[in-house]
Amino acid sequence: MAMTLRPAEESAARELLRENFILTSLDAVLGWARSNSLWPLTSGLACCAIEMMSAAAGRFDLARFGYEVFRPSPRQADLLITAGTLTWKMAPVLKRLYEQMPEPKWVIAMGSCASTGGPFADSYSVVPGVDYVIPVDVYVPGCPPRPEALIDGILQLKAKIAKPQLTRGVIRYGR
Repeated sequence: MAMTLRPAEESAARELLRENFILTSLDAVLGWARSNSLWPLTSGLACCAIEMMSAAAGRFDLARFGYEVFRPSPRQADLLITAGTLTWKMAPVLKRLYEQMPEPKWVIAMGSCASTGGPFADSYSVVPGVDYVIPVDVYVPGCPPRPEALIDGILQLKAKIAKPQLTRGVIRYGR
């Protein structure tokens, strides 16, 4: 026996259904989840590491965005923040750390030394940018960049992960 509703009850039921159902794609849900649960790996190579530590300290409070869990192991992290000057001697170690991270994974190059070699770019021992060794998703400029710049870089990465169509038509969550 089918239950019939009065017109007022039917409109109330439709309104309730319209307000309590969310229609979305699985990609949108995964992008939202990934962008709100970044776990950075601490990789302080030089003076930019002090600014990275400052971003997580009380004054700038990276924890208010949900990224306070700096992981000590690459197997537990999905964001590699390369802060500082990368030398050719250290490059294989950084590459190994990157390869040990689970997919999907992202990289932020923090500071002018990590982005382009900085003032040491002409040196024989300095890598002229981390992107010579591993792929980089977001560059944070400055020498050294302020903690606010790192927070802005992380928020840009968050937007890039949440909406993968911002990556010029190619959907990639890692390499």
